[in-house]
Amino acid sequence: MRDGEGVPRLCQVVLDCTDTRALAEFYRSLLGLVYRPGDEPPEAGDADGRGPDWLVLRTPQGAPQLAFQRVDRLPAATWPAGEVPQQLHLDLTVSSVEELTAQHERVLRLGGRLLRDLIDDPDEPLRVYADPAGHPFCVFVG
Repeated sequence: MRDGEGVPRLCQVVLDCTDTRALAEFYRSLLGLVYRPGDEPPEAGDADGRGPDWLVLRTPQGAPQLAFQRVDRLPAATWPAGEVPQQLHLDLTVSSVEELTAQHERVLRLGGRLLRDLIDDPDEPLRVYADPAGHPFCVFVG
C-alpha cells in the first residue's frame, strides 16, 4: 500500500452535546471557524432549522473541523479527578506563555471553565478547560 492509498482520512471530530448551537458558537468564536453553508444561525425570530440536531464548522478555507450532534443527556466529564473519563479532548496550541494568558481570558469570556492550571510547568505550560458542554480541552505552548 502506498502512502495515502487505501486508508480513510479524518474528516472532522464530532462532539455530542445537548445544545448544538451553543457549543458550535463557543468553538466558532474560540477557533475562528465558520459554519458549513446552510448551518449558519437563523435571523432573529426565525426557527433554527438545522441547529437543534447537527452542525458543522469549517476553516475559513472550507476544510471540515468540528461537528456537533445533539443528544438528550450528556454526563459531564469529571476528569482529571472523578469517575467520568474525558473520553476525548482537543489539544490547542499557542506560541508563548503570554499568548496562553491572553487565550485564558478569551476561553473564560466565551463560557469555558478552567479545570487545571499548569502554566508554570517549565517543559510544557498548559491549561486544561471544559467547554460549555463539559468536554475537556487543553491549550498549551507548543
